[in-house]
Amino acid sequence: MTLEAQREHMLTGRMYNDLTAELVEARQRTVLLTTEYNDSFGRPQEEREAILRRLLREVGRDAYFEPTFRCEFGFNISVGDHFYANFDCVLLDGGGITIGDNVLFGPRVGIYTSNHAIDAAERVAGGCYAKPVTIGDNVWIGGGVTINQGVTIGDNSIVGSGSVVTRSIPSGVIAVGTPARVLREITDADRTGFRP
Repeated sequence: MTLEAQREHMLTGRMYNDLTAELVEARQRTVLLTTEYNDSFGRPQEEREAILRRLLREVGRDAYFEPTFRCEFGFNISVGDHFYANFDCVLLDGGGITIGDNVLFGPRVGIYTSNHAIDAAERVAGGCYAKPVTIGDNVWIGGGVTINQGVTIGDNSIVGSGSVVTRSIPSGVIAVGTPARVLREITDADRTGFRP
């Protein structure tokens, strides 16, 4: 099976063999490209974005990852305009990761769309399955947040530092905890009057 056929199969959510030669080689290529991107720190933004465009499926304007950025494949990641990820971001993208515009990640955010088989024999043989993660526009993900497979985080929401997101979060809320739960809605009372 070709790499493209395996990529399409992973996106269906059905079990796949994570140990095929094609997927192992794709991960190795991704390590080299993320290393190239991380090593480009301090170079012009256009050069850095050109590397991201070779790595990720879609890259919006002014997308930026602080070092060290790592991902599993890259070809299942789309980031919108004005995306910023602080240090040590990890994106395991077997199931697909879609990130909207004006999204901020604190340091050490991890998104994990793939999961290993529960049965030990299947797990040892390379059995995995993946589900997508979607993050809306204007979202802030705090430092040390873990986002597990199959969730959507709605527009304009905040996920507090250290949270573990195991189910979808609606738009316009603050969610915190392990597992993350909605703490409250974001309201007009949260406005400070700040204008740059």
